[in-house]
Amino acid sequence: MSTDRTIAVIGLGYIGLPTAAILAANGYDVVGVDVNPKHVDAVNRGEVPFVEPALGGFVADAVAAGRLRAQAETPAADVYIVAVPTPFAEGYRVDRRYIDAATDSLLPHLTGRELVILESTSPPGTTEHMAARIAAARPELTGVEYAHAPERVLPGRVMEELVTNDRIIGGLTPAAAERARELYASFCKAELHLTDARTAEMAKLTENSFRDVNIAFANELSLICDQLGIDVWELIELANKHPRVNILQPGPGVGGHCIAVDPWFIVSAAPETSKLIHTARLVNDGKPEWVLDKVRAAAEGLEQPVIAALGLAFKPDIDDLRESPALSIATKMTETITDASFLVVEPHIDVLPDPLNGIGVELLGLSEAVERADVVVLLVDHRQFKELDRVRLAGKRVIDTRGTWR
Repeated sequence: MSTDRTIAVIGLGYIGLPTAAILAANGYDVVGVDVNPKHVDAVNRGEVPFVEPALGGFVADAVAAGRLRAQAETPAADVYIVAVPTPFAEGYRVDRRYIDAATDSLLPHLTGRELVILESTSPPGTTEHMAARIAAARPELTGVEYAHAPERVLPGRVMEELVTNDRIIGGLTPAAAERARELYASFCKAELHLTDARTAEMAKLTENSFRDVNIAFANELSLICDQLGIDVWELIELANKHPRVNILQPGPGVGGHCIAVDPWFIVSAAPETSKLIHTARLVNDGKPEWVLDKVRAAAEGLEQPVIAALGLAFKPDIDDLRESPALSIATKMTETITDASFLVVEPHIDVLPDPLNGIGVELLGLSEAVERADVVVLLVDHRQFKELDRVRLAGKRVIDTRGTWR
């Protein structure tokens, strides 16, 4: 192990906290930093403030061993890992305010020997932007090193994939990339690929844009098949019998902190040449409105219909609602179908999120919601929804956006 012993992880969300926990499990002294006091308090109790299988044991053990603690203020450290959100600004450009705030929080503590790693998914040039911001504020510092090491993990499998997935590490200098490689090698057993920071930033965006384009193809097929009276899931199953065809499955849209966001960073960086990526984003962003049209049509002719929306998360069997098309659809249903009452089933949350909370929408269990509903809208293919006895759907108007109940 290198001489880097103390790590500060800025941001204790779905990526930052697992990273902090696995570093602590591998012998580092880790301080997690977060502006949310609920996250700080949960971690210091040895608890996880969101759903991520296997993470709870890592956090509890690390806190009990004195290797992990959380606080609101950024401390002095050998290595800083920045894992904060990168939301949209106007025109789908990256909003750097969280990255800038995290960068500024380092300024009082830097001595010139630190390694600063950006894990937040970012457009090309963001790591350089951090370095320039620090250089402008602390021009006397000459030895701080910078790298970008984007996460490549799947929610629900984070603790496994942090270890087993290849990692791309891009440094502003080769020495910075090598120093970051040594850190990640302490827990990652897969290949560690070194490059420059801009290429690493673009690689993560490219991976998710590739997936987005392929999902858009499936979603566009679903629109075409609906118009032509063809079962899109049967069509895809048959087309995939070709040895070199592997079409993905359509759905109600694309969500999450990566696939729904990252392609826009490429589009905003090169708007004249990213035409395919741009079109795919428009197709996927437009799919929720198509689902809403189906719900409105299903509710027509019913007096004061009861509509049950099954699922709010952006993918199955997790509680992550970020950029979720299911949440967007459920919200717009309540706003546009004014004569209906609404039930929501989301087994991974205890309280409805805004803006559904406090407007008369009920959060129920699956059995009661299906029993009471006139219209059942399957938005997320959670495991328990797949296991529903379909006899219970008899007489209901069903909209299955996932092909689960074919």
